[in-house]
Formats: sequence, C-alpha cells, structure tokens
Amino acid sequence: MVRKLLGLATLGFAGCWYLGREARGCHIVSRAVEEISCDVTAVCERDPAATNKLEIITSYSGLHALWLHRLAHKLWREGVPVVPRWISQFNRFLTGIEIHPGARIGHGFFIDHGSGVVIGETAEVGDNVTLYQGVTLGGTGKETGKRHPTVDDNVVVGAGAKVLGSVHVGENAKIGAGSVVVSDVPRNSTVVGNPGRPVLLEGQRVGIPDIDYRHLPDPVAEAFKCLVARIVEMENELDEIHPDRRGKRREAVAATERVLKDLLHFDAGAGI
Repeated sequence: MVRKLLGLATLGFAGCWYLGREARGCHIVSRAVEEISCDVTAVCERDPAATNKLEIITSYSGLHALWLHRLAHKLWREGVPVVPRWISQFNRFLTGIEIHPGARIGHGFFIDHGSGVVIGETAEVGDNVTLYQGVTLGGTGKETGKRHPTVDDNVVVGAGAKVLGSVHVGENAKIGAGSVVVSDVPRNSTVVGNPGRPVLLEGQRVGIPDIDYRHLPDPVAEAFKCLVARIVEMENELDEIHPDRRGKRREAVAATERVLKDLLHFDAGAGI
C-alpha cells in the first residue's frame, strides 16, 4: 500500500512538473481529467468487482500503469533521453506491468489484475481493449522496425495469452487464455490454442460445436477424437475380415477405453 501511495504521489509530481512547462496548461489539465474519467468508466463497465470510483483510482494497478505510461510516452515522443525508460521501469516496480514508452495505446484501455503484462516498443493498441494478467504483446527475435502486434478496437486478450511478432489482431476479436498467436487474427473472431487457431469467425462456427468465451474448445482434442473415430472404423472393418478375432480385440479395446477415459477425458478436452 505504501508503494502504491508513493507511486501515485510521484505520478502527481511528475504531471505537475510537465504541465508547468506547457503554455496551455489549463487545456492539458482538462484533457487529462477527461482521459482519467474515461479510464475509470472503462473499469466500471468491465470489472464487476469495481465498487466505487475512489477504490478504482487508488487500488487498480492497471490504471496506475496506464497513467505512468502516458507520461513516459509523451516524453518519449518529445525525444527526452533516458527519463521515459526510468519511468517505465519504475512503473514495472510499482505495478508489475511493463509497457515500453514507445508503445501506442488508445482510449478506454483496461488491464485487469495486471501482474505480468508486457507490451513492447512498437505495439499499437486501439480503443476499448482489455488485457488480463500475464498477457504479452511481444516480438519474436531481434528484428528491427515494426516487430510487435497491432491490436484493433474492442479486442479482449485472455489471461496468459502471448501475441508475438508484427501480427494484426482485427476488431472485436477474442484471444483465449493461454493462447500463443503468431499470425494475423481476423476481425470478429475467437482464437484459441498454441499456435492460435480461429474457432469462431464472423459469428459462425469453424468446424467445432457452439461455444462461449467461458468454455473455449480444444482443437487438438477434437483432432484426436477424429483419429480415434477413424481407428474404430478400421477395426470394425477388420472384424468383418477376421471374425474369429473379434472377441479378443473387443476386450483389448475396452481396456484401452478405460485408460483413455481416466487419463485424457477427450470429451472435455483435458489432459492433452
């Protein structure tokens, strides 16, 4: 709590110092208040645990990280050396969230819980984007130039998901928790898995049963189920060719199915 209060005080002093250097301080203060109000509103709309605005302003690490980033980003754009990175590292120490000063972030941005979130230098994030804990918008190596993701408006990225490289995530897309995305994500789609695969596109199923965001399917388990079904079909054909072996084979199949049921739970997509 002490660390939080020190961080908020530092943010206030830094903001006052910066505004004191501006000729149009009143206009900038008005714009800052408007942005903060927009940030708080975004939290209220998307986090059912948010009870009041005072609690949100003083207790939400995602908001503190965003506000410190805006200060660092402004100084970065003006070419101030070293200081933006210091602010970024202080931001990481204070909130557990690392945002490079060069990253561009839109309005209504919300980091829920926040711990472990990393956003790279050339990342671009649109309006009304939501990230959960452990999300990485990172690169894939030592490339130069544009090397981090571009995330359009109204995107939701689930806990622990990794979006790597100069990929484009379209509007209204959802990325499931734990997914690893290394290619472009179509707009209005839901992506899950490693590597990430679309399972919903423009509201339509992509070869899987109906889903919602809380019960994302496992494409790998679905593929294994198809293979198992094909093997069963082939074994039935063998029974027709060698009927004398049918009883022995059925005993072996029954024993195997019991083991698979205990270990893999194909129907639930677990254990793979």
